[in-house]
Amino acid sequence: MVNYLDILAAHQRLRPFLPMTPLEPTADLAPQTWLKLEIVNPTHSFKIRGALNAILSLNAAEKQHGIIAASSGNHAQGVAYAAYQHNLPARIYMPQHTPQRKIQGVKRFGAEAILFGAVYDDAEAEAKRVAQHNNLPFISPYNDARVIAGAGTIGLEILTQLPTTARVIVPVSGGGLISGIASAIKATHPDITIIGVNALSAPAMYNRFYNAQHPEQPETLAEALSGDIEAGAITIPIVKSLVDEIVLVSEAHIAAAMRWMLETQGWLVEGGGAVGVAAVLHGIIPVDDRPTVIVVSGSNVDLTTIQRVLGESVS
Repeated sequence: MVNYLDILAAHQRLRPFLPMTPLEPTADLAPQTWLKLEIVNPTHSFKIRGALNAILSLNAAEKQHGIIAASSGNHAQGVAYAAYQHNLPARIYMPQHTPQRKIQGVKRFGAEAILFGAVYDDAEAEAKRVAQHNNLPFISPYNDARVIAGAGTIGLEILTQLPTTARVIVPVSGGGLISGIASAIKATHPDITIIGVNALSAPAMYNRFYNAQHPEQPETLAEALSGDIEAGAITIPIVKSLVDEIVLVSEAHIAAAMRWMLETQGWLVEGGGAVGVAAVLHGIIPVDDRPTVIVVSGSNVDLTTIQRVLGESVS
């Protein structure tokens, strides 16, 4: 498990590298609501926090021959950026459907992008096999205490920026982001409500949380949230013990939220990053007068996807 002290230690490690991200009011969406804009981080995603904390936590022997990771995109860029900052070689395994912008983001920082498999689970299995065979550190996008602690620094920032926070809404995939935020917030403010949002197309954590059987759909606007959760992942018990609720949003909801973010707030946001906004925009999470923070987790989206989303009618 990840404790509060782990997150405080991550905060100290990351502070010289990452400035606090903005908390932007959005009364047009709902009263007493703010957006936590992780999209302004280097690599335009929250993932840099966990990747950088994990790499900063490695000892000299672990760093000697480089690192391996698997990702549908944002974790890949986070690992590549962090490895570049510390002169470490990195190999990143990515599913073949990964958007070109995310692949190019990995290459931009000098890491090797290896496209493998039709879905994320295939890429992760191959990355772990290669890491084990070569005795190299594997940095999971979610099933790693160091990665979770890095994500938890978002929770510390929210409490600093908005001490009256009563509810936090978080995108969910493997659960690293929401595990970190919930661990940070519930340690000192157990009454704050934590709500996760899964894409209906990527329902792995929702299925674990509610013992449901929704199928995964690999073709989705929220490809950053795709993939199953490995057996024994540390995120599952954290989410079950600290998260209050998880909801689902459809592809139409996500597309509408992406359009809303661009037109109303002026931010380009990827599908996985917009699921929290989608849940509030469509009443899946009811609006009330509690001070609410919605985490906007990433903005790496292909031009072709943007064109398709903007060309669709609002549902």
